[in-house]
Amino acid sequence: MQYTSLLQDKRLTVLLTGEIDHHSARQAMEAITAKINVYLPRRCVLDFGGVTFMDSSGIAVVIHTLRAMEELEGEVCLANVPAQPMKVLRAGGIEKLVRCGAERSPA
Repeated sequence: MQYTSLLQDKRLTVLLTGEIDHHSARQAMEAITAKINVYLPRRCVLDFGGVTFMDSSGIAVVIHTLRAMEELEGEVCLANVPAQPMKVLRAGGIEKLVRCGAERSPA
């Protein structure tokens, strides 16, 4: 799994690519938390557009990001979520906690 981040107007966008599984989730959580702690954004957008596969570890990535942003009184949004990861997120009830697909990452 790879990730790239962009900061614009207190909005941190993290572009996720590859597979999110138990091997890559911990690294992703650490990297995203580090970016949040450095940039202190008001909104964090997790862009799943490049995710080719995700298991339930992806839910942990979203929850971990949500907790980090709640400490800043910020919000998390999910963008460009492909069908397979969306099935996993829906099964975990993530749509009740964060907005899914409401944000588009900057091109």
